[in-house]
Amino acid sequence: MEKSKICLSEIKELIPHREPFLYIEELNNIQKLNKATGINTFRDEDSFFTGHFPGHPVVPGVILIEMMAQTAAALIAYSIREETFDKIVYLMNIENSKFRKPVFPNEKIKANVVALRSKGRVWRFEGNSFNEKEELVCSSKWSAMIMDRNNE
Repeated sequence: MEKSKICLSEIKELIPHREPFLYIEELNNIQKLNKATGINTFRDEDSFFTGHFPGHPVVPGVILIEMMAQTAAALIAYSIREETFDKIVYLMNIENSKFRKPVFPNEKIKANVVALRSKGRVWRFEGNSFNEKEELVCSSKWSAMIMDRNNE
């Protein structure tokens, strides 16, 4: 049976990321092979805030891109679980990224990701991330490849 929402424990079954580098707590609005929304609250104890920036902590832009990429990886792994059981999704390129608003500690972010196309093991995505006020904080397009865990 298809779900429209999965929690952290199931996300951990789908993608290899773990704390402190796991940036989605929940995946919802799932439409297999098409789109999903990743949710994460960036907590003030997240390690990157210590150095980015002292006295004015902000989530690094690359972490926001990583959150969208993890959302995409979880969407694909969920959609074709039987084909991705022993696979890993590697980021290939990132383009057209824009950062519109800073993200501060304890902000909840929603990453809306859409699969644009796939060709064999290569997938193309676009995503937009929003804060709780529904303000756009980040947007990007990227490609990723599904590979065996032993890099084949």
